[in-house]
Amino acid sequence: MNPWLQTALRRDIIRRSLRIAVIVGTIIILINYYDRILGGTLVRGDFVKMALTYCVPYCVSTWAAVGAVLHRRHGN
Repeated sequence: MNPWLQTALRRDIIRRSLRIAVIVGTIIILINYYDRILGGTLVRGDFVKMALTYCVPYCVSTWAAVGAVLHRRHGN
């Protein structure tokens, strides 16, 4: 298996990335949708966008963690 992918699938990295995604994603959703949430005016498309909002911090966190592990391992 590809070393990058193997590292990205490590349990500790997945757990850390999920935790960061929940925190950062929730903050971003509150910034962008708080008025619609409080007003009860969310539409179906908003829920799709809100779910996708969690993907960005998950990917960024995973990318950074894998980069740090591989850098430490290979000294590059």
